[in-house]
Amino acid sequence: MATRSPMAMSLLCRVLLAVAAAAAAAAGDDRGKIGICHGRVGGNLPAPEAAAALLRQNGVTRARLFLPDPAVLAAFAAAGIDLVVGVPNENLTFLASSGPDGAARWLQSTILAHAPAERVRYLAAGNEVLYSNPFYAASLVPAMRNLHAALAAMGLDGKTRVSSAHATSVLAASYPPSAGAFDAASLPVLRPMLRFLADTGAPFMINAYPFISHATDPANVQLAYALFGAGGAAPAPVRDGEVEYTNLFDATVDAVVAAMEKEGFGGVPVAVTETGWPTAGHQAATPENAAAYNAEVVGRAARGVGTPRRPGVPVEVYLFDMYDEDGKPGEEFERHFGIFRADGSKAYDINFA
Repeated sequence: MATRSPMAMSLLCRVLLAVAAAAAAAAGDDRGKIGICHGRVGGNLPAPEAAAALLRQNGVTRARLFLPDPAVLAAFAAAGIDLVVGVPNENLTFLASSGPDGAARWLQSTILAHAPAERVRYLAAGNEVLYSNPFYAASLVPAMRNLHAALAAMGLDGKTRVSSAHATSVLAASYPPSAGAFDAASLPVLRPMLRFLADTGAPFMINAYPFISHATDPANVQLAYALFGAGGAAPAPVRDGEVEYTNLFDATVDAVVAAMEKEGFGGVPVAVTETGWPTAGHQAATPENAAAYNAEVVGRAARGVGTPRRPGVPVEVYLFDMYDEDGKPGEEFERHFGIFRADGSKAYDINFA
C-alpha cells in the first residue's frame, strides 16, 4: 500500500468528509432512518407476519434478518420493510468457490424467491466472522465479490449492496478514537474488503455494544459514558485533538473511521448493524437504561448529527433486538435485549421517529 504523509491524509479525509456531507444533503440521504434486528433464537416468538405488522405500526421500515428464513423474508417484504439479509457463515465457502453463477443461483433460490430485490437493501455476508468463525475468513471477500457480481448481472448494482458485519474486536486500538487501528491479524482480509466497499459504495458494518463494554470493564467505562450521559453524573469529555467525546457510541464509530483512514479508505461509510441495551440480567440492565440508550440512538439517527469525526454525516443504525430471545447462549443479559414483548406491547417507552 502506498504511504501518504499525515498532512496529506488529513486533507484527503477532510475533503472526503465534505463531499460525503454535501452528497447526503443534496440527495436527501435516508441513512438516518432507524432499523430493528429481528433475531429468531427463541421459543415464544410471534409469527413473522405479526412481527412485520408491529414494525410498520411503529413507523419502522427497516430490519436486519440474521438468516434468510423464507417465511420471514416473505412476511417482511410484503409489509414493505427494507432488509439487511444475513448470509450465513456456513454458506461462505460455497459462495466463494462457486463463482458469480453459483452465487446467482444461491441468491435466486434462497432470497429472491421469497422477497423482491427492491426490498433487499444489503446482504451481510457472514456475521462477526473474524471474531467467532475465522475458519471462514479466507472465503469472506471472494464470497462478497461473487455476490456483487451476481447482483450486477441482474441489474442490481448500486441497489442491493454487499458488506459484512464485524465485532468491535476487529479493532486492535480504539482509545482515543483517533488512534483507532485494525487488528493486524485481520488486515489480510480487511484490506481487500475495504477496497471492495470503496469500489461498490457499501458501508463497513460494525456491531457496537457500549453496554457490554461497561459490563466487562465498569472501572474504565463509566455507566454514564456508555449511556449518553444518563445513569449518573455526566462523565468528563474525552478530549481527542480538536474534538471531544461524551459517549462511547460516537467514540466506537470514530475509532472505526480512524482505522479505515489509516488504511487509505476514509470515504467508506459506517453502518452500525447491531446496538442495544438489555432490560435484565445485570445491575445496569434495566428498562429505564434501555429506554435512555435506545431513545438517544434513535434521536441522533433521525437528526443526522453524525459523529465528532464525521459531523453531519448520518450513521445508519439497527437496534438489537425486536424481542427477547430465550434460546440465546451466554450471559443472562444476552436473552433480554427485546424492545417489544411477545404480545406486541413495548418493554419500555420509546418512539422511532
